[in-house]
This record gives sequence, C-alpha cells and structure tokens, in this order.
Amino acid sequence: MIQTTEISKKYGKTEVLNIDALEIPTGQSFGLVGNNGAGKTTYFNILLDLIRPTTGAITNHNIVVHQSEEWKNFTGSFIDESFLIGYLTPEEYFDFIGDLRGMNKADVTNFLGQFDEFFNEEILGKKKYLRDLSKGNQKKAGIVAAMMGNPQVVILDEPFANLDPTTQIRLKKIIKDLAENKEITVLVSSHDLTHVTEVCERIVVLDKGNVVKDIKTSSATLKELESYFSV
Repeated sequence: MIQTTEISKKYGKTEVLNIDALEIPTGQSFGLVGNNGAGKTTYFNILLDLIRPTTGAITNHNIVVHQSEEWKNFTGSFIDESFLIGYLTPEEYFDFIGDLRGMNKADVTNFLGQFDEFFNEEILGKKKYLRDLSKGNQKKAGIVAAMMGNPQVVILDEPFANLDPTTQIRLKKIIKDLAENKEITVLVSSHDLTHVTEVCERIVVLDKGNVVKDIKTSSATLKELESYFSV
C-alpha cells in the first residue's frame, strides 16, 4: 500500500501540492489526471524522493520514501528521458538496469522478448545511443525498463505522450496485463482521459494541488471527467 499523509509542497509562498490523505491499495491500477500545473508530476516526484515535501510523508509498503531507499528495490518508474542514460545503447541500458535488478543476460533477453511488438523493430539492434532515439522511442525504452525485475510498484508519468496511435494501443494492453497481477500497484498520470479510464480502476483528479475527485472507474467515468474539464 502507498499512503500519503498531510503532504504539501511549497515554492516560496506558492503551494503546488496539498493532499491531506490518500491511500493506494496494493494491486490497484491508479490514475492521476489534471491540467498542467495540477500537481501530478510533483506528487510522483515526491513519491520517488526526487524532491522533498514541505510537510508530510509518503510511505511505500511501510517505508517512508524520504527516510530510506529500501523502496527502490521493488519500485520501477519512468517520468521522463532524464531517467535514461543517453550515452548508452538501449541494449547496454537494459543490461545495466537488469543488473541492478538481479537479472543476468539471459533473464534480460527473455524479458525483452515479450516486447518485440511494442518495440516495433525500432529500439534494439539499431546501433544508436538512447540520446539519438526519437522522444517516442526513448519513452518505449524507459517504460520497459521500469518493468524490469518484477517490481511491486510501477509508476509512469504521461506514458502515452509522444507515442503513435498503434504504440498507444499496445501500451494500453501492456498496462492492463500488468494490472491484472493484483500484487503489482500501477500508477499512471495522463492528460488523455480516454486512455487513463481504459487502464485504471481508480482515478483521482488534482486541481491546483488538491484532490477534487476520487472515482472508481465505471462506464460513466469518461463522461464525468470530460464534463468536469469542459467547465
């Protein structure tokens, strides 16, 4: 379970996040939506200890994330291309992440084999560095790396951005398949309301750093979200 308690983040006098309490049960596929500046990435950055909260704490499976790094052993994430190592080829990067996750060469090869369709012959064997790939292909590599080593928590910030329609469809299937494992908690933020309602069983809406909606996904959720954001 991921528990958020009295989290706030301020830059000077400007408060960008203020969440009194938020619990994400183990095994839940959780979506975070909101307009630009709503606090989605700030929340994920605090969850990943990339920035420190002004007040409060987030615990990931009973570990306070800003007090210990033990949560990193079971958490995979991709926020943006800064998570990549640009001077490595994709193969070198996957080997590096695999080694961190206790995977040998054979494990890495077998793991990557299940993403052949997702990669669409654009990632492996191209003799390119990650920095030379398109934004979409960098994102593919980062998303797959986040899933290496059987993580219990997977965090993806705007995973559908910069992907072509075919790849978006393939990614939705990957996330849905991942979420079927009720021991894995999947957190996704997205500006695309259609995609997030298709892959997440629960959606929280942030507005100016505050939780304004907490919805169990149903056939009516997309219309409810569209109505909220159209005002």
